[in-house]
Amino acid sequence: MAARALVFDIWQDIVRYSVTYILLLFVVLSSFSVIYYSHLNRQKTSELEVLLTKKDELNIEWRNLLLEQNSLAEHSAIESKAKRLLQMKRPNANSEVIVTLE
Repeated sequence: MAARALVFDIWQDIVRYSVTYILLLFVVLSSFSVIYYSHLNRQKTSELEVLLTKKDELNIEWRNLLLEQNSLAEHSAIESKAKRLLQMKRPNANSEVIVTLE
């Protein structure tokens, strides 16, 4: 009988404070979700930093390639390579031939 009364008293306390228990459960779940999403946020921030560093490296490489392309495309560089490697020279007015298509 005493055990039955004790179980009844415990059940009454559970029912009486059920809103408190539910709120406590929500607080615990909320705190775990804050921890989880903070962890995800830190991971994504770290990934973003790595990607931004990679982007900066690629931008530097792109600028260097553009500079190299511009220097290789200059007429003076092309002309000097043609003279040096292919022994080419500018034609004079007497050696020019004009071809007409009819």
